[in-house]
Amino acid sequence: MKLVIVESPTKAKTIEKFLPRGFRVKSSYGHVRDLPKKEMGIEIENNFTPRYIVPDSAKARLAKLKELSDKAEEIILATDEDREGEAISWHLLETLKIKNKKKKRIVFHEITQKAILKALENPRSIDENLVNAQQARRILDRLVGYELSPFLWKKIRFGLSAGRVQSVALRFVVEKEKEIKNFKPQEYWNLSVLLFPHQKESSFFEAKIIKENGKSLGKMGISNKKQAEKIVEFLKKAHFRVSAISQKETLKTPPPPYTTSTLQQDANTRLGFSSKKTMSVAQKLYEGISLDNKETVGLITYMRTDSLNLSLEFLLSVQKIIEKKFGSHYCLKNPRFYKNKSKNAQEAHEAIRPTFPEKDPESLKKYLDSNQYRLYKIIWERTLACQMAPAIIENVAIEITATKEKSSWQYLLKALGSTVKFNGYMEIYSGRKIIENLLPQVSKEEELDLKKINSEQKFTLPPSRYSEATLIKILEENGIGRPSTYAPTISTIVERKYVEKDENKKFYPTEIGILVSDLLVKHFSKIVDYNFTAEMENNLDEIAEGKKEWVPIIGNFYRSFHKNLLEKSKEIKKEEFQEKIDKSCPECGGDLVSKFGRFGKFIACSNYPNCRYTEKTAIEKKQEEEIEKQNPQEKCELCQAPMVIKKGRFGFFLGCSNYPQCKNIKKIETKTGIQCLKCKTGEIIEKKTKTGRLFYGCNKYPACDFALWNKPSGEICPRCKSLLVFVAKGKLKCSNKNCSYEK
Repeated sequence: MKLVIVESPTKAKTIEKFLPRGFRVKSSYGHVRDLPKKEMGIEIENNFTPRYIVPDSAKARLAKLKELSDKAEEIILATDEDREGEAISWHLLETLKIKNKKKKRIVFHEITQKAILKALENPRSIDENLVNAQQARRILDRLVGYELSPFLWKKIRFGLSAGRVQSVALRFVVEKEKEIKNFKPQEYWNLSVLLFPHQKESSFFEAKIIKENGKSLGKMGISNKKQAEKIVEFLKKAHFRVSAISQKETLKTPPPPYTTSTLQQDANTRLGFSSKKTMSVAQKLYEGISLDNKETVGLITYMRTDSLNLSLEFLLSVQKIIEKKFGSHYCLKNPRFYKNKSKNAQEAHEAIRPTFPEKDPESLKKYLDSNQYRLYKIIWERTLACQMAPAIIENVAIEITATKEKSSWQYLLKALGSTVKFNGYMEIYSGRKIIENLLPQVSKEEELDLKKINSEQKFTLPPSRYSEATLIKILEENGIGRPSTYAPTISTIVERKYVEKDENKKFYPTEIGILVSDLLVKHFSKIVDYNFTAEMENNLDEIAEGKKEWVPIIGNFYRSFHKNLLEKSKEIKKEEFQEKIDKSCPECGGDLVSKFGRFGKFIACSNYPNCRYTEKTAIEKKQEEEIEKQNPQEKCELCQAPMVIKKGRFGFFLGCSNYPQCKNIKKIETKTGIQCLKCKTGEIIEKKTKTGRLFYGCNKYPACDFALWNKPSGEICPRCKSLLVFVAKGKLKCSNKNCSYEK
């Protein structure tokens, strides 16, 4: 018997079907060893030697694998080909004590029969450099988290955490919020005119002012009402003459195939998926989907990659598919290759692509759930598009001079038009669209008539908050994190309540998030320094390549970090994070201060622990008043005692006043006042997912499962009678995915 070990049971099930008799495929269910949870587990004085343990949850699985490996004539380790996968294989060798037996390590980037059989023909040994890089990252993160988190507990409150990459991601969000807060809007005016050729009023087009007496007017060129009115008065009496016409064809090339970060960004922007959800769905597509003939195959290549490479075999095959589906004029003469722009790009994988490009999304729809179909569709479209002919866009620019009799003053206006002469890759790729703007036929020196002058006061807008997509993009651009870390990094800062999402699904920092970030920036600047974090990622890359040893890198970092931590532990007092309020304690006369507790801010006596007086903050009192208005006093259905408003780690809830004799609790419903259109009897209320994401659902759940991600407006769509919901910038959109109505 030959034993193949992989890390996932789904992956094992798929691979076993590809192998001949005599092979058995088993799963380790991820890591079989890790650092202990209740202690650091690193011997700092012994060159940072990690002390790995087998968790209780893995002991039975490991025993079974040991039993099988003792009987096997050959052991084949087939975990993923990245640092994490390599480390899992190494830990398996160590724990199973596989020494004398014939052992092999195989790698592949797609789970197809061809790829698996090819990998078996080309085995290799464990790559110790990749193992060292993974181990170095794990030790680094443990040292920072295990020493810095307790510091935060002592100085601010229990339960806080800090991490090498998560704290940098948090800093990005906090600094963006400060930019927004400090932003001062500036006034400017948009001036444009609607012109048309003589006696052809229906052929009007828009032209914008670009120059005043030869001087360029940028976006802020018209800065006040007085200046705008002066120009409007001039244009009312002006003569408009075409002074120049230019035409230019441009080629619009497709975007490159997906990497982990660009897939997460696009899935967030286009499908509304979180990075965590994207990776979960992609994992299922990679590990295997059962098709009609009971064949289970991986539909996409490995989804943790920052490579833009596509195999030559794939590039040649995809051209035949493009020609068959769209025609030869959509094909390229030679394959298109992309250069990786990502800082410190690593991993020897291909980009994320379909394993069988001939299987289009529609042909697979009946085998996939909704999320799998939607994600596969954008991967399939993007991959084919990147090897299709560019779109040809014809751009037209018309320059118009506005002059007035007996005046040397003049304005130059410009109208831009574009038409798609050949749609190329846009035939398949819906991620990029060209909005055509047709201009009428005019000739140079032709006089034009004025239809209307548009004058609009505007103000510059503050920077936008980060969405999941833009936060991942900024992390990647700065060389922070790697394909395997983007999703868990974002999940961590959300789960720690350091950031939340607004109604437009953009991140903003919580009060505790700002406090933690500011403390780290001020006192542990190296930990949250963008360049230092990127440099450390570069060091880990060089360890993976065998160019550097891991122990000196850890040592150099830890010595300065630990020394600084000891100094700050003595220097920083807990009182620095307590805000004095202009009020005395009613029990002892001491100063009252605002401080952070397990469930948020509260007011307490500064003489604690001698005086234990506490009270709620003004904000919390106001929140309770609003909750009381929406939830008139109820009685406990178990003991008939009054239900009272309480606060826990997940926010406010109703609890029995007879606690601890009665432990009945109930969720507080934040009502919208909008009737559920599905069951007609329920009301739509605010709800939260397990991860804290806000959504809106029927209060009759589970009898009625109606739910919306966006806040309902109460208005009904005039086309399909569904609810209109709020989207970005206060606009309304139909909640029915099959209806395109917007308002």
